[in-house]
Amino acid sequence: MAFQIVDIYERLDMVAQDGDIEGLYELIAEYPNILEHFDNVSFCETPLHIAAEKGQTHFAMELMNLKPSLALKLNVSGFSPMHLALQNNHIRMVRGFLAMDSSLISIKGRGRITPLHYVAQLAVHVAVKSQQFMAFKVLLGWVRRVNREEILDWKDEDGNTVFHIAASMNQTEVMKLLLNTVNVKAKNLDGKTAMDIVETDKSPIFPKATRLLRSAKERLLFGPSMTLAGYLSREPSTIEGKNKLLGLNNLSKTKQGSRESTDFRNAILVVAVLIVTATYQAGLSPPGGYWEDDSPNDGHTAGQMTMSFNLALFFYILNGVAFFSSLYVIMVLIIGLPMWMVLYGSTAALGMANYASYRYTFPHLDGSFGNIALALVWFAYPVITGTLLLRYFMAFISNKRRRQGVDFPARYFSSVQEL
Repeated sequence: MAFQIVDIYERLDMVAQDGDIEGLYELIAEYPNILEHFDNVSFCETPLHIAAEKGQTHFAMELMNLKPSLALKLNVSGFSPMHLALQNNHIRMVRGFLAMDSSLISIKGRGRITPLHYVAQLAVHVAVKSQQFMAFKVLLGWVRRVNREEILDWKDEDGNTVFHIAASMNQTEVMKLLLNTVNVKAKNLDGKTAMDIVETDKSPIFPKATRLLRSAKERLLFGPSMTLAGYLSREPSTIEGKNKLLGLNNLSKTKQGSRESTDFRNAILVVAVLIVTATYQAGLSPPGGYWEDDSPNDGHTAGQMTMSFNLALFFYILNGVAFFSSLYVIMVLIIGLPMWMVLYGSTAALGMANYASYRYTFPHLDGSFGNIALALVWFAYPVITGTLLLRYFMAFISNKRRRQGVDFPARYFSSVQEL
């Protein structure tokens, strides 16, 4: 029985490849529930995927009419039938899919890319090739607003990005708009960058484009473009190590894994926020409270901690360790999220406010030991805060520039946070 079922699905794949509608109905007559199997599998290669890839439009429309849910399925590579039809330039099939269900244009596949993004990439290339500058500006504005700048680095069948096309057609205005957005060192299938294309053509109309590309080259802070193999052969960066720990890397991400890693990250974030809140509150309301009046004889003033200098120093160090370690965890988890720079600034403000509070309320101790201890404490606090903030910020920027130097779709190296 099992062998018979396997044979039936092999025959179904064959009729899908051939676009044999009569063969499809013969299989349905032989095994009426043959299409129900695909509803029970999360990711699978359905006959509609095969027909979409092979360009069997009539077969695909017939199959979608019989089983509309197949159009919503993603295969094991993360693509829907609509994605495959667009990737293989089967325009009639795309139109047929849209006529039957217009919502298919919004299905999120691998890398959260929808068919609409493929259409946008094609439209960008067409706008540049046809020298429709205003149309290109409109599309570029849309790409930036939906945070999908990687579309501009996608390549056509010749391996050319939109920047290659702009360079080959001497569209300097387009190139100016793209300089700070695209990977100017990306290579096409001939192994040429946009700079190479400009230098190949010695026509006098190209000097302006050449100057633009040379200027871009000088401004790039990362090294030369590298291949995927070159990127993967290097040691993982600090950010990549953190992403691996939390399961945030796209190269190994699954839908289930992504959900679990998000839950894991959220749980850690909640605990860290609770610790920061508790330690910050403890700093504002230390054990014993504060003196309410000045007492020159006892050596204290109003607003200072009632604890002795040694106990206050002990409390301050332990409370500070808990505060800073939790603050560091929060910064690690939020970097790359929307508005993370604002959150970073807020974190710095929180640290400095805590510093100001301790600076005013900490008890004084006469003598060289007290002065030295206080000097070390007041020096260490801003240094630790600055180190925590700058270290991960610089690591994030360095990792981002490192990935920009790879001549490969950047979304496969982005964390869930950055996507």
